[in-house]
Amino acid sequence: MDEPTRDAFERLLRIARSDTGQSRRVADFILAWWNADSLGGFDLADVFAVDKAIARDMTSVFAWLASRAEAEYPVDYRAQIEEIIRLWRPEILERVSQTA
Repeated sequence: MDEPTRDAFERLLRIARSDTGQSRRVADFILAWWNADSLGGFDLADVFAVDKAIARDMTSVFAWLASRAEAEYPVDYRAQIEEIIRLWRPEILERVSQTA
């Protein structure tokens, strides 16, 4: 990930780990990238519900992803993403712990 994209993604991670309406939308964006099948997708209309700076960061990350020749995932940020899952998708963790 290039530096501007990394900076944008790290800002999004910080927002997603807080507790606001925008945080939920940012979490949805990140979790859709991590695993949309099990964690849910991202409603593009939610771009209208976040501040312009947040929308720009989302756009930066999306544009970077679209430029990749192969799928890439933010594996270096696994711990932060797992924290976001705990905050915004606790029912997923509950299901996983029941089947383990």
